[in-house]
Amino acid sequence: MLSWKDLLKDNVVSIEDLDEVLNMSPEEKEDLVKVAERHPMRIPKYYFDLIDWSDENDPIRKLAVPASMELNASGDYDTSGESTNTKMPGLQHKYGATALVLSTNVCFMYCRHCFRKRMVGYSAEEISNRMEEAVDYISSHKQVNNVLITGGDSFALSNNMIEEYLKNLTEIDHLDFIRFGTRVPVVFPQRIYMDDELLGILKKYGQKKEIIVISQFNHPNELTEEARKGIKALKDIGVTVRNQAVLLKGINDNADTLSTLLNNLTAIGVHPYYVFQCRPVKFVKEHFQVPISEGIDIISEAKKNLNGLGKGFRYAMSHPRGKIEIFGKAEGKIIFKFHQNKYEEDSDKLFMRDIDEEARWLDADLNLIR
Repeated sequence: MLSWKDLLKDNVVSIEDLDEVLNMSPEEKEDLVKVAERHPMRIPKYYFDLIDWSDENDPIRKLAVPASMELNASGDYDTSGESTNTKMPGLQHKYGATALVLSTNVCFMYCRHCFRKRMVGYSAEEISNRMEEAVDYISSHKQVNNVLITGGDSFALSNNMIEEYLKNLTEIDHLDFIRFGTRVPVVFPQRIYMDDELLGILKKYGQKKEIIVISQFNHPNELTEEARKGIKALKDIGVTVRNQAVLLKGINDNADTLSTLLNNLTAIGVHPYYVFQCRPVKFVKEHFQVPISEGIDIISEAKKNLNGLGKGFRYAMSHPRGKIEIFGKAEGKIIFKFHQNKYEEDSDKLFMRDIDEEARWLDADLNLIR
């Protein structure tokens, strides 16, 4: 019987692997090779098989397969100021109550909209390689009541490493819960439901501290039977699963698609947490960003088809100064509010800006920019 590790060996990792499904001209292929040299391609066969190759606008294809638009270098690699929040390699502390551990630069799939393109699958300089020091930092900062283990993808870690993190962190009295940031339930759920050892580890330590999996389903086509099976396996052992989607041009930037996604998530007990404004990341910005004003309209229309649980998410951006909720529009203004803040003076701050139909982000002074 094949294990999930056997299945993972069937990854699609080179542009040449696309020859059978894409009729590329030499010029097109050369462009994709250039893209993949800078930001590699890696697609589990499971996810690859979800693509409808007869549709050049297939959303799964856009999420997984490099495109020539990624040659556009506009944008920035660190759009939320992660470098300024780094306390040691692999540990960030931006918000008082939350410590973030970058546990790996590896993912089972390299998403084309990734906001950590600067490091994921590419550079290990920002990765935590001394767990003991990270745990010591968290232990000594009593205001930290939760830890987010992310990457890369935290479920790309070995079971031994996941257990080591949980063994150490669940011993810290002032931690209330531990979160794992992962796209594995989306791109390779077999890693969850075929791995009794992983489920046993999560169940064991989940009896000491609450464990929450934060995933990222962005399109209804990702909610396959296998994905539902992976979610059920987590929920059956008492793990909470929440979802952070990203509003992405050509993927979910219409109300019907977004409401279908969120309704389907709540139906299986995965509560929407955020819908994020896509960050203006280098080689991502022009490809995937939706204007904020348009995003507000999409969110507002989608909410008409959602129940109370489905409406519980916040439409927000991860800005260098904090998580800023995008409230809506009124009298020619866009209304924003700080949901989390790096600086005390921004705590719970409300502000408004004149509507700019093309603006997609806020600058350092909180002015709308295109």
